[in-house]
Amino acid sequence: MKLPSRVVLVDVGPRDGLQNEKQTVPAEVKIGLVHRLQDAGLKEIEVTSFVSPKWVPQMADNAQVMAGIQRRAGVRYAVLTPNMKGLEGALASGVDEVVVFGAASEAFSQKNINCSIEESIARFAPVVEAARASGVVVRGAISCAVGCPYEGEVAPERVERVARLMKQIGVQHMGVADTIGVGTPLKVQRALEAALKHYSVDDISGHFHDTYGQALGNTLAALEMGVWRYDTSVAGLGGCPYAKGATGNVATEDVVYMLQGMGIETGIDLDKLVDAGHYISEFLQRKPNSRAATAILNKRAA
Repeated sequence: MKLPSRVVLVDVGPRDGLQNEKQTVPAEVKIGLVHRLQDAGLKEIEVTSFVSPKWVPQMADNAQVMAGIQRRAGVRYAVLTPNMKGLEGALASGVDEVVVFGAASEAFSQKNINCSIEESIARFAPVVEAARASGVVVRGAISCAVGCPYEGEVAPERVERVARLMKQIGVQHMGVADTIGVGTPLKVQRALEAALKHYSVDDISGHFHDTYGQALGNTLAALEMGVWRYDTSVAGLGGCPYAKGATGNVATEDVVYMLQGMGIETGIDLDKLVDAGHYISEFLQRKPNSRAATAILNKRAA
C-alpha cells in the first residue's frame, strides 16, 4: 500500500463552514480567520462565495472579505461561483480559483437549484470557459457522491456521469463530496474510482462530512488510493442543512493530527491551526467541533 508522502488540505471553513450560520459573522472576523489559517501554513483556502445574498445572506460581504485579506505568496484563494454574475464579482476580486458544483443526485439538483444535473452543468459551461480564459483555475465538485437525503444511496455510475460532463466543459479538478456524511470507506472508494475514469489521481480530491463519524476512515480509504488533496474545515465548522443532525465537515485539526501521526507531510502547524479554530469558535460562542482541538485545548488548560 503506497500512501502519499504529502497531502494538501483546502480549508473550506470560511465559506462552506460559515455559510449556514444564523448569526451574522462580520467581514473582519472572516478576514481574521483567513489570516490565522494562512499563518498556520494552509496554502489553499476557500474564502467565500459569489452568490445572490437572497439565497446565502452570510456571504453578502464577499467582495469586502476578498479585499480585506492580506495575501500571502504561495497561497491560493478560492471562491464558489454558480453563474456568470458570480464569476464577474469573483474575477473583480482577484480570485485564484473558482469552484462549481454539480450533484450526482437528480432529486438533490432539483431541490437545490431547480434544474436537472445536465442543465446545471450546461449553465456552468460559460462560467468555466470565461474563468479559464482569465487564467483562473476551475475546480468542480460532485455533491451527494455516495448518498442523497431524498434518493438514498447514489450509484457510482451517477458520479462517473457528472465527472464526464464536468470534464467535457473544461473543469480542471474534481472533488468527490459526501455532502451528508453517510459514506463508509468502500462506498467512498467506489465513488472515487468512478471519478478517476475521467480525472487523474492528481486532479481528484475528497470532501467528507462527519455526520456518522466516518470522515477520518473515509479519508484513510482515499489515501490508500493515492488521493492527496482533501477539503477540510477548521473547528469542524459547517453542517449540511439537508441532513438532520449533520455535524458538518471533517475538522482540519483532526485530519492534520491523523496525517502527522502517519508521517505524512502537510506543511501545517497544528498548534496554530488549533488557535485559528479556537478564534472562530469563541466568536460563535461554542466549542470547536474537533476531537484533536478539544484534546489540545484541554491539555493547554491543564
